[in-house]
Amino acid sequence: MRMITGIDHVQVAMPGGQEAAVRDFYAGLLGMSEVAKPPALAARGGCWFSSGAAVLHVGVEEPFAPAKKAHPAFLVEDLDDLERTLLGAGHECVRADDEIPGVRRFHTFDPFGNRIEFQQA
Repeated sequence: MRMITGIDHVQVAMPGGQEAAVRDFYAGLLGMSEVAKPPALAARGGCWFSSGAAVLHVGVEEPFAPAKKAHPAFLVEDLDDLERTLLGAGHECVRADDEIPGVRRFHTFDPFGNRIEFQQA
């Protein structure tokens, strides 16, 4: 019997009161669409985003500590273009092309230091 049939969303944490910065990064730079949170959850702060089948919840956590190892990995259509966009906005991009055969990838960090990976097969 198969129990798990997919992933609904991935969540990363953010410090409270930083919704403008999270929107600038995930919606502005990465082009994700913000999804309205249900009212009961909206009162907690944070933001939800989606793009294609990828759904990301960014929730407030106090005290906040960024995820340096754990991370979402997003599939993208044009890895090089995204890398140029992130570098142009002052974000570090760390390449790791040859570690997984047939997969081009890099990671960066969101405004709060959470590791985010991008892949193009």
